[in-house]
Amino acid sequence: MVNEKHPEYQYLDLLNDIITNGSKKELFLTPEVKAQYKQKGEDLPYIISVFGRQIRFDLSKGFPLLTTKKVFSKGIIIELLWFLNGDSNIKYLVDNNVHIWDEWAYKRYFKHCKKNNLPEVTQEQFVERIKTEKADSDFVKQWGELLTVYGRMWRRWPASDGREIDQLGWVIEGLTKRPFRKSYVVSAWNPDFIYEMASSGNANEVPPFCHTMYQFSVTHENRLNLGLYQRSADVFLGVPFNIASYALLLQMVAQVTGLQPGEFVHTFGDVHAYSNHTEQIKTQLSREPKPFPVMKLNPAVKNLNEFKFEDFTLEGYDPHPALKAPITNVGGF
Repeated sequence: MVNEKHPEYQYLDLLNDIITNGSKKELFLTPEVKAQYKQKGEDLPYIISVFGRQIRFDLSKGFPLLTTKKVFSKGIIIELLWFLNGDSNIKYLVDNNVHIWDEWAYKRYFKHCKKNNLPEVTQEQFVERIKTEKADSDFVKQWGELLTVYGRMWRRWPASDGREIDQLGWVIEGLTKRPFRKSYVVSAWNPDFIYEMASSGNANEVPPFCHTMYQFSVTHENRLNLGLYQRSADVFLGVPFNIASYALLLQMVAQVTGLQPGEFVHTFGDVHAYSNHTEQIKTQLSREPKPFPVMKLNPAVKNLNEFKFEDFTLEGYDPHPALKAPITNVGGF
């Protein structure tokens, strides 16, 4: 009997595909970000990109948390809970020592200081102030707010009549009552918040919704599947996080709807590697995958809004060491 190929090779093959066949593309960087690279004496990064790829993971064969480098599982859980709460202020993340979104809030505040001749602060100083002040302080409410993150669109989509639409809540109700419908889609792509299309007051520094939309579908034996279309994907830093985050979302929604977790299908538009990540990618490609871990959820939780960090237990995770790489602050005006 031929041994089944480890599902993580899908990701490793994608890394190799990009490095081998990708096209070099210039990044859009604001003048402030370019100045930071110049100040450090570093060349501007670029991306190596391919278009239109797909990988898939059967959750019955383990939780797809990559093993060829250690992935920050706490950050995945905390960020997903933040999304599911419909939050768009980084305060909750900062308070839980998760700093994935810090730079986007800081970039807006940095530009505000430059424009108004205010004393400049470092990102670390900015984040410390967000952490120190209360959630209802004027500073936190104004400068910790991102406006355009996924949770707001998933749970509080701003409708033209003033309502806030809970897309994911509607999906869960539908999966519970009529599981075989084909319309269980959650969209984050809202032109009213994107670059030049945005209404006055909605434009922000955060790049427009990389995770454009996702769809749930029930197949035989009550298996709940989740398909994500991601228009733009940082293959080294972002994609391992994205795989685990949406796999976890699938598990959570399956539990609260009484269905069985099936496949997570990850479809990419532009999937790319940054030029300053190539050495780390070569190291990762030299490693052999290990068995996927198991993610256990507290079975007592039956409402998506009631999950807490303590309700998740990761078992059997034995990855290769972490591989660090710089984050490139792209986008803006």
